[in-house]
Amino acid sequence: MLKNTSDIQPDTLHADTQGQSSTVFALSYLLGIELMPRIRNWKDLDFLRPHEAEVYEYIDPLFDDVAQWKLIQTHWQDLMRVVLSIRAGKLLPSTVLRKLGSYSRKNRLYQAFRALGKAIRTMYLLRFISDRRLRREVTACTNIVESYHHFLDWLFFGKDGVITENDPVEQEKRLKYLDLVASAVILQNTVDMTRAIQGLSAEGFEMNRRMLATMSPYIHRNLKRYGDYVVDLENIPQPFSGAIHLPLQILET
Repeated sequence: MLKNTSDIQPDTLHADTQGQSSTVFALSYLLGIELMPRIRNWKDLDFLRPHEAEVYEYIDPLFDDVAQWKLIQTHWQDLMRVVLSIRAGKLLPSTVLRKLGSYSRKNRLYQAFRALGKAIRTMYLLRFISDRRLRREVTACTNIVESYHHFLDWLFFGKDGVITENDPVEQEKRLKYLDLVASAVILQNTVDMTRAIQGLSAEGFEMNRRMLATMSPYIHRNLKRYGDYVVDLENIPQPFSGAIHLPLQILET
């Protein structure tokens, strides 16, 4: 997300249980990214009270610790130095998280990141358990991400999807090429589905946006992974925006 230079600048990141931790929550928050994961065993995580004397009438048993505001305040400048280094391109977020994971539990910077992350995660979890609409949104978005990963797994069939190169440059090339192929297939699937919708509409079938919302471009039953593929570089396709239009008579409900 930090390397994204397109016009679309997302600020929300969805993940599953393995994609979150207290340090990830802290780093995401400091970078201005809202982490909204689907957490399986959320009730087993620490909920922090803002102060020792704070008591809640109905949900008090959830809270088993107190936020360490003093620790966060003491090391706030250190936390910001890390974030500014990432913003300046001197550090990668993955490098920071790896180093924090290898630090001793007694390391004060690690403790500060962990304390901040627990506070941020507590606020998120309270929203998550109290807002049904948010839970549906997080589940739906996470399902889309998982569908995309399954789609990549299907496309990456060579050598059973195992990257056998030890060279980091070659590994990165494999992943980027995989994303490129996936994007091309997704584009073609979208074109094919749009034309099918146009054909159904021309035959008098009425479709609404709820029907279209169930469709996914991550299908692969229409694809062949083996065979000869002929690429005609002289055949320049029409601009996508001007070539394909959804039927205007699609109902809103």
